Amino acid sequence: MQQKMKKGLACFLISALVFFHFAAVAPAKEHFEDLDEKAGFMAGDFFVVRPLGIAATAVGAVIYVISLPFSLAGGNEEEARQKLVVDPATYTFTRPLGEP
Repeated sequence: MQQKMKKGLACFLISALVFFHFAAVAPAKEHFEDLDEKAGFMAGDFFVVRPLGIAATAVGAVIYVISLPFSLAGGNEEEARQKLVVDPATYTFTRPLGEP
């Protein structure tokens, strides 16, 4: 009789341990559905996209200065400045945080 009770108790404990975590998922799911996803986009923008934008602005400025004699001779200095310096700087520094 004790052997049967031990087996029954062991089965109950194992099944309780296996299925217990599903009980906590349901309330957590409702909590996470209410969270605003914009915070993740803002963090990714701040830690990844903004530093890359700063680097792109710096590299674009260097390329612009190096290509300046050629763009002046070709008559497209304003377009080169716009594409290499102004557009990356505008995207990096004037765009709201978290916006695409």
